[in-house]
Amino acid sequence: MEKQKNAVGRRKEAVARVYMSKGTGNITVNDKDYKVYFPIIYLQNQVELPLKTTETMTGFDIVVTVAGGGPKGQAEAVKMAISRALCEVNAEYRPALKAQGLMTRDPRSVERKKFGKRKARRSFQFSKR
Repeated sequence: MEKQKNAVGRRKEAVARVYMSKGTGNITVNDKDYKVYFPIIYLQNQVELPLKTTETMTGFDIVVTVAGGGPKGQAEAVKMAISRALCEVNAEYRPALKAQGLMTRDPRSVERKKFGKRKARRSFQFSKR
C-alpha cells in the first residue's frame, strides 16, 4: 500500500469518512481517540470488528470524520467505512468481511411522519366522551 485509502460508510443519518494508512493501530474519530469518542464498550467493539475479523488491529492508522445521527448510527457507519477501506487495501479480506455481514449497507431509516397522525404511526389520543 503506497498511500492512504479513503472510504465512506453510512447508517441512518450518519456519514463516516475513513482515511486509512500504514501505521501502528491508532484509530482517531473527529480528532479524539475512538475510546473517548465512543465511551460505550459495545460501540468500541463495533468500530474494531472489521479489524478483528481481518486480524489487522495493529497494521493501520485510521482517521475518521463522522457527522450526523446518534452514537450507534455513527459507530456502525464507521464500521462499514473501515470494512470498505480494508477491501480496497486487500481484496482477499472481502469474503471474511462479507461472511460477518460488514459489507452490507443497512437500509433501515426513520419512517416519515404522516398527516393526521402524531408520529409516523402513532395516533392522537382518542377520547370517547
